[in-house]
Amino acid sequence: MSKRELIDCICEINKSARPDFLSKFSEDELKSYLEHLMELDLEELLVCA
Repeated sequence: MSKRELIDCICEINKSARPDFLSKFSEDELKSYLEHLMELDLEELLVCA
């Protein structure tokens, strides 16, 4: 996944995230953050079920 794709995915989950801010981070940092967001998103779904 490209840096742009990572930023787009992060912004879909975290609506308050700003692409210009996220672009300052490395791809590895963005991947880690996206994984974290996805884990939180799954946990929220499980709690709501």
